[in-house]
Amino acid sequence: QVQVVESGGGLVQPGGSLRLSCAASGSGVIFSRNAMGWYRQGPGKQRELVAAISNGGSTNYADSVKGRFTISRDNAKNTVYLQMNSLKPEDTAVYYCNGGSWNAAIRADFGSWGQGTQVTVSS
Repeated sequence: QVQVVESGGGLVQPGGSLRLSCAASGSGVIFSRNAMGWYRQGPGKQRELVAAISNGGSTNYADSVKGRFTISRDNAKNTVYLQMNSLKPEDTAVYYCNGGSWNAAIRADFGSWGQGTQVTVSS
């Protein structure tokens, strides 16, 4: 089971940028073998996939963030990042990361989640 700690959230004006980080660990977990994903849950909404990256570097993005967000990973640091540009008020949410198989990452099919990091886009 991958354990994660998300960071980097905050308050930003529309059009601004933030970079989220997710440090992963876990007994017996080999980070480089896991797909990783970023997810978000806005007020009154269900948690949804934002972006995922496979162990080989292939990526998948929600339509709403394509061209604005970039997911990347540093296997040497067991860390996955989410660069968010041109932020909009509708991006306001708690952002989570998680990792496992590619199917689990795409479906957000995980048994447990970290604390997440709050992103608020407002003027």
